[in-house]
Amino acid sequence: MPRVEQSQRPPDAPSRPLTVPGLLADRAARDPEAEAIVDARSRLSFAAWHRDATTLARALAATGLRHGDRVALLHGTDWTGYAVAFCAVLAAGGVAVPLTSGLPPRQAEETLGRTGVRVVLHAPDEQPPPGPWRTDTAETLLARAHGPAAGTEPLVPAPACRPGDLAQIVCTSGSTGTPKDVGATHANLCHGSTARGRGPRRYAHSRAMLHAFPIGTNAAQMMLIEALTAHPTLVCAGRFDADDFCALIERHRAGTVFLVPAMAAELLRSDAPARHDLSTVQLVSSSAAALPPALARGLTSLFPGAFLVNYYTSTEAVPAQVSMLVDPNRPDALGRPADPRDLRIADEQGEPLPPGTVGEVWLRSDAPPRRYENDPATTAAVFRDGWVRMGDLGRIDEAGYLCLVDRDSDVIKSGALKVSTLRIEAALLEHPLIVEAVAVGVPSPVMGAVPAVVVRAEPGLDLDELRDHLARRLSRAERPVWIVPVLAIPRTATGKPVKPQVRALVQAAMAAPAPPPAAAPEPRPAPAPEPRPAPAPEPAASLIDPFGRSFMTALPATATDPDHRTEASPDAAQ
Repeated sequence: MPRVEQSQRPPDAPSRPLTVPGLLADRAARDPEAEAIVDARSRLSFAAWHRDATTLARALAATGLRHGDRVALLHGTDWTGYAVAFCAVLAAGGVAVPLTSGLPPRQAEETLGRTGVRVVLHAPDEQPPPGPWRTDTAETLLARAHGPAAGTEPLVPAPACRPGDLAQIVCTSGSTGTPKDVGATHANLCHGSTARGRGPRRYAHSRAMLHAFPIGTNAAQMMLIEALTAHPTLVCAGRFDADDFCALIERHRAGTVFLVPAMAAELLRSDAPARHDLSTVQLVSSSAAALPPALARGLTSLFPGAFLVNYYTSTEAVPAQVSMLVDPNRPDALGRPADPRDLRIADEQGEPLPPGTVGEVWLRSDAPPRRYENDPATTAAVFRDGWVRMGDLGRIDEAGYLCLVDRDSDVIKSGALKVSTLRIEAALLEHPLIVEAVAVGVPSPVMGAVPAVVVRAEPGLDLDELRDHLARRLSRAERPVWIVPVLAIPRTATGKPVKPQVRALVQAAMAAPAPPPAAAPEPRPAPAPEPRPAPAPEPAASLIDPFGRSFMTALPATATDPDHRTEASPDAAQ
């Protein structure tokens, strides 16, 4: 592929690059008693955060932690403990590898081995996986450093970290395939933060900002940096629960809330908003996935006094992003970058395409780029001369807004057509009984692939009525051939559907034996009997998700179009 040339930028004002511990020290000096983070267990001021992180960093250095050593952090929902441990590892010259609580043991072991972890620092109530790494808690480290066996000399200062040093490795969600390990330097994490003390801080309208992103995700890492640089106190909900989330908004009078579409769907289906005062919310931020128009309308009604903002980025691209105030007149738009030159739609050779043409989305910023750890080939393919290939297909409209078509790997190539799973999912969510919907492509001997969907619905869903609903909104090629109702959809920690597992659910439903055809009803003796409805088919198969929960029985779905009838089971078609 040819080299992609960058547009020339005006030079930025000179500023002193920072490290994450430098950000913390600066904030502790400016606002020592201000509350930085609040979780269900405790509260943490900036002064206490800085003091505890510095002490723990010296204790880590005393154990022989070397510059660049990887330290995994397993803290469950203990956000204050995690914040201290994260900054301590970086202040000691180490590299933090945050882990999501509840990973299957094998996956956790693979992650630790793949990233070269030497130490696992964990909360007392978390159990790290066994392996060649040393395990410790902050409490035991500090007790060992200050105990009788430690001697009387003070702990030596930890080695200073530098802006170009690797600071963290975050594993991607793996929602479309194999997880990847994305490394970011201090300079990348601190980009745009050097001038925070000279002007208004972000979200200055709020006294508190609320999120429920799990530790170990890119979204959580972005929240941690926001805690260091933004104006409000960061309130951490731990795990998302609609009632708890609304109660925290009311208790802390939160002015800013952060959601992903899966959380928004749960919130809109809950009666919790009616039981809590949400009037303090002035900004609702949605990220991690495209926000379907039905959810956008629901959030606008739920928070009538708030601005609704959509953000588009990725673990690889941060801090590059596009954003916009959600506009009902632009339902397909995700936003625009601050500088239009930082967004490109490219062809397969990386050449820019004109507005309105669908191609691959490329995004960039002037921050030092991220990279895949221990994977130079993939790094070279994704990170190109300052640009990040997002793996999405999209177009730029006449006003410069990015309109997403689909993930490149999710587009269903059906015959000569390319079908967007996002359009199918958006149409399904327009139905009042559909709570969640995920579309995938399944093999077809005739078309190559055809759409199928997994849905979680309210009781009373009628599949025939749902097909009529879709027929009014989707083209023939977009209408799903299989509709599989389930009780739960497998998702990552940040709410993204795990497409391989969703596809497996559909294929299990397709392979399940169909029920025998129902017996025809006895005719009435009347000369002109009224037609009687056929009995509903019996359930075809019971599906179990990878986490051991029982799914609702999958119903054999008939084809939604006569041209697709060969894709449904013969008995179901009858």
